[in-house]
Formats: sequence, structure tokens, C-alpha cells
Amino acid sequence: MHYIDLGIFVGYMVLMLGVGYYFMRQNKNQDDYYVGGRNIGSWHIGLSVVATDVGGGFSVGLGGLGFVMGLSGSWMLFTGLLGAWLAAVILIPRVKSDPAFAKFHTFPQIFEYLFDRRVGLIAAVISFLGYLGFTSSQLLAGAKLASGTFPSIGLYEALIMMGVIAVVYTVLGGLKAVIYTDTVQWIILMLGFILIGLPVAYFHVGGWESIQQTLPASYFSLSNLRWQDLANWGITIIPIWFIGMTLYQRIFASRDVASAKKAWFIAGFFEWPIMAFMGVSLGLLSKVAFEQGLLAIDLDVIDPEMGLPILLRTVLPPGILGLMMAAYFSAVLSTADSCLMAASGNLSTDVFGGWLNLKGEKQQIRFSQLITLILGILAVGLALQMTNVLDLMLYSYAFMVSGLLVPILFGLFTRHRNPRAAILSMVAGGVVTLGLGWVDGELFLGLDPNFFGLLASLAMYLLVTVLNRDYKQNKIKEYASN
Repeated sequence: MHYIDLGIFVGYMVLMLGVGYYFMRQNKNQDDYYVGGRNIGSWHIGLSVVATDVGGGFSVGLGGLGFVMGLSGSWMLFTGLLGAWLAAVILIPRVKSDPAFAKFHTFPQIFEYLFDRRVGLIAAVISFLGYLGFTSSQLLAGAKLASGTFPSIGLYEALIMMGVIAVVYTVLGGLKAVIYTDTVQWIILMLGFILIGLPVAYFHVGGWESIQQTLPASYFSLSNLRWQDLANWGITIIPIWFIGMTLYQRIFASRDVASAKKAWFIAGFFEWPIMAFMGVSLGLLSKVAFEQGLLAIDLDVIDPEMGLPILLRTVLPPGILGLMMAAYFSAVLSTADSCLMAASGNLSTDVFGGWLNLKGEKQQIRFSQLITLILGILAVGLALQMTNVLDLMLYSYAFMVSGLLVPILFGLFTRHRNPRAAILSMVAGGVVTLGLGWVDGELFLGLDPNFFGLLASLAMYLLVTVLNRDYKQNKIKEYASN
């Protein structure tokens, strides 16, 4: 590791800690800590949304897809664009314009309002577990980048280092620190891709003619995938825009409906085509470099997700490598911090908030910070047990989607708000998805366990609703007055 690269990397990490400390001094109450004071503009929200959704995990995962299948891997983030724009048109006007939600900090509070306390508690547990896994995937992504780029740093050492940085500045600063650093981090990542990563790697492998001669034509096709691949990505990624705690926090943090919708349209455009094609293109170039023997790595044993950081280590000169790694670590931190905030909010507000009698805003913030710290340690421990970033991310997504999507859609957009149906549909969806996830071999038609989990959740909700026609509909509480 060259001292210039190390200096740039360390300087960037210190800067992030400084941002966290600054916003710690600005936070006056839980509105500031969890929803950024509810007055943040469209561009900050939009860039924070895309930085959180794509982040380091999808950055590393897209590189792996580009390495394995080429440009067709970009379709994964096309489902992100669809999800963002559908949520902008359907979800945001419903959530942001309802005065009953004006004081909420978390997604499960909506479940409690629409159904009852039990439903809100179960939703909080599902969301917490999903985001704990998602935080771990981001820390693992950062560790792979660090260990692949700097051989003197082992994977476990890199993982602990990433965990410390992400946890400390998130604990200190809350959502304001997260959103404003997300904006800077996303700009750094885009500039790193456009001005450094892509052009340097492109010329290193010999340009377009050399690339065409090295890889089969399927790598340059947009149809080099099965319909099941697109269906599985869609059934997992599109719904997350309707049940993601990090996304609801940003809806609450937006100034109004118009600014929130604009932010979601911005986020969708940056996901696809911009980030999608840049990510898979870098992965494709790393495949070219390996095929040409430019890197002394055995293709039979290499982890495709490690191809990109090893390529960057090979082609970038000292100083430039440090800048590019700062860009990638920006992406990792931008998602890890948001997911950590989501998991923390679920526990401190939705699970423990009703049982603890915390007096004063300062005491509430200190408790929230303690929960964030504990969850960060757990996330690092989970990441130490995993090996594949994209699998861990999609599995965490699937668990949340299969448990939460059906009841939130019925609760927000219909009059069939049956708490018993909501609870049983959550349990059915989560259990089926988790159970099928352990099945060896391919499921029916090659579809993802999440598909069958959603079917089970929908069937259970409808069945219980029909069998309980005489069930007195949950009376909506005057939650906003509390």
C-alpha cells in the first residue's frame, strides 16, 4: 500500500467522523436525529436515496454481475428505477400528505396506526432483522474492496475497520449526518467512476477492439439473461420501495409532497441507466483483464466480486487509487449508515419506546445512540460469517418484502385493515421465504423464495379477512395528537 493512498483513505475517514461530530452538536431532538428535522430539499434527499439503495453493496454486486454476464446485469437496477418511480406516483402522495403521519419517525409506526400495537411491533422486528442483514452486507462490501485493493489488509481486519467508521459517525450524527454525507459521497463516487475508474481501466485492457476480441458477444448483449433473473430481481427490489424503513425516513424528512416526489424521480434516473451501466462496465473490464492475463489471479478460484477491486489495484497509480477507493468507500458508508439508522429506529422507537419511560429529548437521543452502537457491533459479527455481498443483500430484502408488502398495501390503500390478517400474513410470508431459502436446488420455474412468500402472505391476508367478515374494523386512533 502506497503511503499516498493510505493518507487519502485515512483523511477521508477522519472527515466522515468530523461530519458525525458536527451534526451531533446540531441535533436537538428525535426529529433531528431520525428524520433530519423534516425540512430537507429534493436533491439532498434524492442523492441520499440512490446512495442508500445502490451503495457499496450493489456497486460491488454490479461489478460481480458484469464479470459473470456483462451488460445484461444492468437490468437489476432497472427494477430499482421502476420501484422508485412507482413509489413516487403511488406511495408518496398517500404517506406525505396524510396529517396523521406528520409526527412519525419510523415505518412500523404506520403499521401501528393502521392496525394496532401488535402489528406495529411485529413489523418492527421484521424490519430490524432485514436491515441488520443489509447493514452487514454493506460492511462486507467495504471489506472486500479494502482487502482486494490493499493486499496488506486482510478481509476480517478491513471488516472491523469499516464497521468502526460507519458505526461511530452514524451514532454521533443521526439522519442529518447520513443524508448530507450521502450527497457528498455519491458525487465522489460518480466522479470517481466517470473520471478515473472507467477511462483508466478501458485503456489498460487495450480499448474497444481488444475488449471485443477477448469476450464473447453475449457480454455486450442486453438479453444475456433468463426471464427468471429479471422476475426475481423485480419481485425483490421493486417492493422494497414500498416497505423500506430507510425510504420512509426520507419521505418524512422531505419538506413536502412535491419535493419528495422529485427526489424519488432523481433517484430512479441515477439508478438506471447511470449507475447500472457504470457498475457492470467496470465488472466487464475486470473480466477482460483477467482473460488477458493482465492480473496474476487464477480464474477458477477468484470471487467475481473481488475482480473489480483487484483490477483497480493493478491499473491505478498511487494517489489516484486512494481517490478511487475513497469513492467506493463513500458508497459503502452511504448505505451502511442508513440501514443502521433504520434498524436502530425500529428497536429504540417501535420495540422499546413503548416500554421505557425516557424523560427528555437528550435522554431519548442518548438511548438511540446506544442502540445504534449495539446494532453496529452485531452487524459486524454477522458480516464475519458471510461471504457473498449480493446474496446477503437480496436475502435481507426478500425477508422484509415477503412479510411487510401485503399488509402495508392493504392498510394504506383499502378499508380492509384487519390486525389478525396482518399478523398472520406477515408470519406466513416470512416463514415461507426463510424456509424455501434453505432448500437445496432450484424452486418451481426457477423463481425466488420471495415469490412464494408473497403468494403465501397474500393468500393468508385474504383468507383471514374473508373468515372474519364480522370482525370489527380496527378503529383508527388519533395518533397524530400524541
